[in-house]
Amino acid sequence: MESPFDLVVLGAGSGGLAAAKRASRYGAKVAIVEGDRVGGTCVIRGCVPKKLLVYGAQARHQLRDGSAYGLTLGTVRSDVSELFRRVRAEVDRLNALHLDFLDKAGVELVTGWGQFMDPNTIGISVERGGAVERQLSAAKFLIAVGGRPVRPEIPGIEYTWVSDDIFKLTDLPKRMIVVGAGFVACEFACILQGLGVAITQVVRGRRLLRGFDEELAAAVLDGMHESGIEVLFRSSVAAVRGTFGQLSALLSEGGSVPCDAILMATGRRPWLQGLGLERADIAVQEGRIQVDAESRTSMAHIYAVGDVTDRVNLTPVAIDEGRAFADSVFSNRHRKVDHNLVASAVFSNPELATVGLSEEDAIARYSADGVLIYRCRFRSMARALPATGPLCLLKLVVRRETELVLGCHMVGEHAAEIIQMAAIAVGMGATKADFDRTMALHPSVSEEFVTMS
Repeated sequence: MESPFDLVVLGAGSGGLAAAKRASRYGAKVAIVEGDRVGGTCVIRGCVPKKLLVYGAQARHQLRDGSAYGLTLGTVRSDVSELFRRVRAEVDRLNALHLDFLDKAGVELVTGWGQFMDPNTIGISVERGGAVERQLSAAKFLIAVGGRPVRPEIPGIEYTWVSDDIFKLTDLPKRMIVVGAGFVACEFACILQGLGVAITQVVRGRRLLRGFDEELAAAVLDGMHESGIEVLFRSSVAAVRGTFGQLSALLSEGGSVPCDAILMATGRRPWLQGLGLERADIAVQEGRIQVDAESRTSMAHIYAVGDVTDRVNLTPVAIDEGRAFADSVFSNRHRKVDHNLVASAVFSNPELATVGLSEEDAIARYSADGVLIYRCRFRSMARALPATGPLCLLKLVVRRETELVLGCHMVGEHAAEIIQMAAIAVGMGATKADFDRTMALHPSVSEEFVTMS
């Protein structure tokens, strides 16, 4: 057994990296264990490459609008394989940066797959499920291995993709089915449609984006319909027939949809497989590691952050959880993460961003009579000359008694950038009067937030 560490982190994603570097800065001896590339879901197969593909799709939309601005374009060749190559090159660059950051922080990177041998020991295998070749002990442990996409158990599921697979492509199919209603499904449906793929989205329920404000979700659907995406509600894929490139999705209500590829965007789950949690007496509840407000598991010296805890599964949240853990445990700067007011975005077309309570949640908490709704819907100036594209929707949810702004929501261009700033005001307890007193910046989309009446 090697000399013990102060901290061993399982998983070099956003939360694990943040915790490891900060703990090392406080003087702790830290090792981080990772069997995949350093950077985690966000950098390697999630937020970053996805947003780059969003920009790739937007570039094509902008080219189509050229004539509205007096531009006569010649032949434009679309090379999707080059786009994907450049995206992967950027991921490689970021992966190298994170390796350098760890080295500069003095964190030892242990390449391999970690599992608990007992509550105080981690075994390292070169291959997942392979023989243990190294063992590490530590005073504290942090589990930050994230989550993974899940596939439903249906016949032919082996011929479908999950979101991870999209980033490995060198070319795109002509026709594709996207299964799911969440943000991953909606984002990829819009990205792929923007890159020239004919999309049919299959949704089991009656609406998109459950958990978001229903009016905003409907506005996103309007924009998706306008772009040509077909959405089938109250439907699910019961089986897949054929082979790659020539598939048919059999629907639960009867009938089938031919396609070249199927993306299963039906959710993500904490990745607990092979961690040996039972050998460390770590409690698991409903498929996630159970933690308290300080990210401590059922074992006092073992903590968990990020998607593996299935609290608020967003990169900035995992980072703050990791840093709060390091602050509290290694520097006596005790603090807890506030999960109650977290801004979020869906990079669909149109884009959705939100902070605070939805209209439905506000009414459930304060009653319909206790809530005021301010909204405006319009075509932005950016779409005035093309005279096409989705409308913007801006919405404020206000408590009638105090005029406190409970929620600030938007569907439209730059929604995420705008709501990021609005989140500061909402977090500070701004009222509708505070918004009204703010001088508008004209002409802009965001000025509507301070001129609503």
